[in-house]
Amino acid sequence: MIENSKTHTIAFYNIENLFDIENDPLTNDDDFLPTSAKRWTYKRYQNKLRKLGSVISQIGEEDGKSPVIVGLAEVENNKVLTDLINSEHLESLGYDFVHFDSQDERGVDVALLYKSNVFKVENSEIFSVYLQNEEGLQDYTRDILLVQGTLENEKLHILVNHWSSRREGEKETEHKRIAAANVVNSVIKRINKENENAKVIVMGDFNDNPENESIGLLEKESGLYNPFKTVQSHDKGSLNHDFQWNMFDQILFTGNFFEPDVNRLKFTKADVFNSKFVTQYHGKYKGQPFRTYVGKKYKGGYSDHFPVYIQLKTS
Repeated sequence: MIENSKTHTIAFYNIENLFDIENDPLTNDDDFLPTSAKRWTYKRYQNKLRKLGSVISQIGEEDGKSPVIVGLAEVENNKVLTDLINSEHLESLGYDFVHFDSQDERGVDVALLYKSNVFKVENSEIFSVYLQNEEGLQDYTRDILLVQGTLENEKLHILVNHWSSRREGEKETEHKRIAAANVVNSVIKRINKENENAKVIVMGDFNDNPENESIGLLEKESGLYNPFKTVQSHDKGSLNHDFQWNMFDQILFTGNFFEPDVNRLKFTKADVFNSKFVTQYHGKYKGQPFRTYVGKKYKGGYSDHFPVYIQLKTS
């Protein structure tokens, strides 16, 4: 271990429908109310916050501290984020967050948690992905969040994503994810106009695997490196569907995280956080993410996704 070297963990986690228990007339949150078929009660909400906090506090634990930055997907609003950072396992860790409400029909957005004493936020904004439905009307989806700030005196540009799902079929929805990739590439182009050597990190639940065209566009057009190409395997991923592992959750970044300059942030590791406690222990789903719900049935787990993370080191 090099003296004075510091390791920082940067993570992404789709936290599976973190809704409060209040009815928001502007969003389709009716499934997550005490009166709904799912019976989303205060006690269940508190249990979920506690469990998510427990996971987040342990991601990348091999460096002895909790992540400095965590991108999140499927958060309802500022209230749930405030409750999350003040929950049992996180309240002493100094997290703050960046969040904007999007026009997503389900009312779930992306957000960024960060340790405000380590990462200094300088700017944040959102970018919409314009999609049309069959009637030619706008099909609202999650916005892409850009957060710019400094870590170890280096400026980072972080893009947090949650691209359109495959619910209506992989091929039928592929154009939506390609549209999102094009927006990300246009934002990176804008960043590079100001600084062609900008350090950019793109994280998210892309609803596509590393080998899919949308992810390939990020690599090709913006020159991003994807370490999750080699993390993914037949028996490892960030979520499991029909007993097949997928790596929909990924973190990509620009090649300058490999430069050997002294006192610069360098990439050292990428992995899925799949410690036994976040998995199902028994039965045919053993080893898969321990979910909060399966359909309307309450299971009391964490999320249907595992978090993913990278580690950066200064020397």
